[in-house]
Formats: sequence, structure tokens, C-alpha cells
Amino acid sequence: MHKIGYFYTDCLVPIVGNNPYATEEDNSTELSTNAEVYSLPSKKLVALQLRSIFIKYKSKSFCEKLLSWVQSSGCAKVIVLSSTHSYQRNDLQLCSTPFRYLLTPSVQKNVQNKIQSLNWQEMEKSPCIPQMDDSEFCVRVPGGGITKTLYDESCSKEIQMVVLLKFVSEGDNIPDALGLVEYLNEWLQIIKPCSDDPATSALPWKIPSSWRLLFGSGLPPALF
Repeated sequence: MHKIGYFYTDCLVPIVGNNPYATEEDNSTELSTNAEVYSLPSKKLVALQLRSIFIKYKSKSFCEKLLSWVQSSGCAKVIVLSSTHSYQRNDLQLCSTPFRYLLTPSVQKNVQNKIQSLNWQEMEKSPCIPQMDDSEFCVRVPGGGITKTLYDESCSKEIQMVVLLKFVSEGDNIPDALGLVEYLNEWLQIIKPCSDDPATSALPWKIPSSWRLLFGSGLPPALF
């Protein structure tokens, strides 16, 4: 995917850094910001990459601006890739796949049959107030940041949105990222498998060069 612009907003903590997707020395000094937009015209796909946290009390404002942009841009549908706390799973969720999905009412008729054919599991409803026996049930995404707000706003604005989630823990989330994008690929077929044999059909995802520094650089030899 190629960078085509950025999403200008005062809702995110401002940051600037080197190109996280650098492939050679020539493009390593390109600057990146807190919210950039990439496209893949051959698949009619646009991606918004967020790299910063929200300024206090501005996450809802960001969701409104983002969805307004989605509507004015004429996007066919929105797919949110997100996560939720693995330690808040119930017994049923502990014994099943770590992936879940949510559909807004306006998108159900278009994708419901395809998603059901994949045997995916919809995010279960849980008590709106945990540990309260008579609490009503609702969709909760603990640890999912703005995911729930985006979903609720899209439901009310009749925006076609699909949310794909994975239960995750803190730590090295590289396997979770790869798992989530392969989960997405089951549906959209962005990349075709190299082989029909599931045991050998590793998909040729390109790993960002910046992931080499996910846990910082190596320890200085002077320490030893």
C-alpha cells in the first residue's frame, strides 16, 4: 500500500518520526505522523493507521470527525481491526476461538451470509455492569479504545461497519497482529494463499522494518 495523505486532527497526541515501513536507506528518512492514510487501488482499499493516543476527552470528537470523513468520502464499508482484553473472557470464550466480529445493522444484509459461511463467532453480549446479577446485556469491548464508540455511532448513523476483534494480552503482540490480518484475509482475500494445503499456505505478509525495534535496541555492550 502507498501513503496518500494524513488525517489531520487535534484529537491525537502529536508525534513525528521516521518511516516505519522503510525498505531501503533512501526512504528511511521520510517522516510519519500520528494518523496516516494508505491505499491499494487494485483492491479498492484505503487504510487509516493510528500511531498515537487520544488527548483526554477528545476520543468521541475524533470518532465523529472520522465517520463524517467516511460518509463524505463515499466509502462502501468500514472495517475496524481492534482487540479486547483476554483476561475478561467468560468460560465460553475461553474454550473457543480468540476472534470475534460485530456488524452494524446496515451492513448485515451485505456480508452476513459470507461471514456465516466462514463459521466466525459474533461478539457475545455481556452484562452492561459487570458483577451485577440483574444488569442488562449489551456489547462490550473492554480495552478496545474507541472501538465501541465507533460501532455505536455507526449503528445510529447507518454506516456499514464490520469490527474484527481478537482477545489479547499485554506483551509481544506481533503474533496477534498477524493472526488478525489473516482473519481479515479469510473474508476479503487480499492475498491469495501460496498453496491449497492449509499446513503450508503461509501468506507472504511484509513485516514492517520498525518492528525490529519493538522492544528497543539491543543492550549496550558497555553494560557487561
